[in-house]
Amino acid sequence: MEMAALIIGSGTLMDIVGIPVDSPMRAPAEQFLTLRAYGAPPVVVALAAQGAFRGFMDTKTPLYAVVAGNLVNAILDAIFIFPLGLGVSGAALATVTSEYLAAIILLWKLNNELVLFSWNVIGGDIIRYLKSGALLIARTIAVILPLWLSTSLAARQGPVPMAGYEISLQVWLTISLLNDALALAGQALLASEYAKGNYKQARLVLYRVLQIGGVTGLALAATLFLGFGYLTLLFTDDPAVLDVAQSGVWFVTITQPINAIAFVFDGLYYGVSDFGYAAYSTLFAGVVASAFLLVVAPNFGLGGVWAGLTLFMGLRAVAGFWR
Repeated sequence: MEMAALIIGSGTLMDIVGIPVDSPMRAPAEQFLTLRAYGAPPVVVALAAQGAFRGFMDTKTPLYAVVAGNLVNAILDAIFIFPLGLGVSGAALATVTSEYLAAIILLWKLNNELVLFSWNVIGGDIIRYLKSGALLIARTIAVILPLWLSTSLAARQGPVPMAGYEISLQVWLTISLLNDALALAGQALLASEYAKGNYKQARLVLYRVLQIGGVTGLALAATLFLGFGYLTLLFTDDPAVLDVAQSGVWFVTITQPINAIAFVFDGLYYGVSDFGYAAYSTLFAGVVASAFLLVVAPNFGLGGVWAGLTLFMGLRAVAGFWR
């Protein structure tokens, strides 16, 4: 369903984001989105399989599968984009290929652990799963909404601001998601202790993971503050784009400790099946941050965009402490 929606609605989605037909970004963006759409099925399957391995407290198998996929992605990028001259389309094809590879590896390994296909459907479990899934879908929409808006606002400023913004955002996401590993580990450990009724040990896991997340966030912030300029040079040598990217250094740096705590809290919610609070708190943060972006960002440019995303992550961290 996702694949079909992305292929059929690629033009409409570009209109919603705010990229006009005559923009030099329009054609490459539509090409990329249409080809990337074919990767939707393996992405969904791979995410479900990773969740199953997490339930077995097996973090190695997903790691190997994702590393294999990313290596293939990097190699194919180097071949498709420049030597074969496929450009943005080559990047999309490389990514889709890597996603199918990762999904196949995960399913192959998961088949050794359980029966993947069975006609024995347990009604009560399906209903419970769908309820939790609906809450997490709402949470995902709440996460995507501010990112969608920020991308749209940056795109409306033209190709150069958009390129600089995207470099800063990719560095931010890449470094921030390192903290997601802490969340996954905390989720598995907390779920195990909580299910056994070892609440004292579960509380200790919670505190330790938060402490490690905070320290990791501060270390990443210091590293980025010192090395952000060198990282941006890996993306481009265009002075105008680099100037725009550098404008995001404070945002990328300051939010690292906040992101670390917010991501860790996500893992802790899931560890005790607190899906309702995870969804509603993120939805609140997403709506407030989106309103801020719509009101402030048009007047303050990328500075307003960075402020809106910082507000979003800050509210998520505050909601975690509140809980």
